[in-house]
Amino acid sequence: MSTLNEIAEHYVRLTLAVGEHDPGYIDAYTGPAAWQQDVRKASLNDLLATATELQQAIATMSVPPAEETERRVYLEKHIASVATYIRQLQGHLLPFDEESAALYDAVSPALTPDDLDATLAQLDKQVPGQGDLNRRLSVYNRQFEIPSARLDAVFQAAVAESRARTLAQIPLPENESFRIAYVKDQVWSAYNWYKGNAYSLIEVNTDFPMFIARAIDLASHEAYPGHHVFNLLIEQDLVQQKQWMEYAVYPLYSPASFLAEGSANYGIEVAFPRAERLQFEKEVLFPLAGIHPELADDYYAIQDTLQALSYAGNMVAKDYLDGRIAKTEAVAMLMKYSLSDQQRSEQRLRFIEKNRSYVINYNLGQDVVKAWVEQQAGDNPQRRWDVFADLLRRPKTASMMR
Repeated sequence: MSTLNEIAEHYVRLTLAVGEHDPGYIDAYTGPAAWQQDVRKASLNDLLATATELQQAIATMSVPPAEETERRVYLEKHIASVATYIRQLQGHLLPFDEESAALYDAVSPALTPDDLDATLAQLDKQVPGQGDLNRRLSVYNRQFEIPSARLDAVFQAAVAESRARTLAQIPLPENESFRIAYVKDQVWSAYNWYKGNAYSLIEVNTDFPMFIARAIDLASHEAYPGHHVFNLLIEQDLVQQKQWMEYAVYPLYSPASFLAEGSANYGIEVAFPRAERLQFEKEVLFPLAGIHPELADDYYAIQDTLQALSYAGNMVAKDYLDGRIAKTEAVAMLMKYSLSDQQRSEQRLRFIEKNRSYVINYNLGQDVVKAWVEQQAGDNPQRRWDVFADLLRRPKTASMMR
């Protein structure tokens, strides 16, 4: 294994083999069918030995051409991540911050409840009514639930607008397409299953009613310019054109997810700057949902304040997974500091139990991607699109963006 291409092939075959131990580990695969067919279930000890060999091979290889310097760093961090995940499958769990650093190349900022109290005090003034803030917000939000009979029309309209805005800025292959399906009994609110050849299956979880703000959020995050666009650009530019085969596999618990989730979240505001989003919602989505458009300004003012609580889930996940709080206390803290009702908080905790430190990829990922793009683009909206698209085509890990 003297070249990056050789190491990349071994890495892909290794991650596919790890996927035999955890079916949820491989989020997408667009490489040769033969590599997938060749996978045989090896022991975790053998897989860890292979990962160690790959780490040694890439660490000692000759200096690659300048074009491939970042490629080497990216691949090196992913090999280290898969080694960590193999150890995790063996039962060697790390503390929350150590785990996120090893798997995702990033650590969430330290946070305490005191850091969030000022935001709760501000919301207490904004949300109508008296008494418990969580209950008042729950009552207030009910008027912004999309009726189930209108959900598909609202979501399809949001996706269509997201697609139109993205296509105006990022050339996409003519055959790109997706399908939307509505499902239940999941720990996530929506999921993009990238199937290859520029096609995605987008599943939307209908366990709970969807609030109107989630329509554009999910349409942009899962489809345009989020996961669907990210995956098809990688397949087109890196796998098919450059034959950099390490990008043919997407292990969910890897540094790739930090960029995938972070860019998908930041892509919402790239596609829908604040004023444009509000106008589109008032003119199109609110009427489609049967919600009075004149309520939009106050509603989104509250949504803006709630965004300041986005790291609360990281705080709760860290305390819970590191054993400092019990399940009942974790749910109570999510209810207080994320202001979700009990059922949604319990669903959120199930997500944390299943995916552990993955939660940092949404908020920290968004903030790091935003800082990276806007540092280079400044206040120029067109430049922001250009830098954002370039980042999707030339992925970086968290530390590569700092």
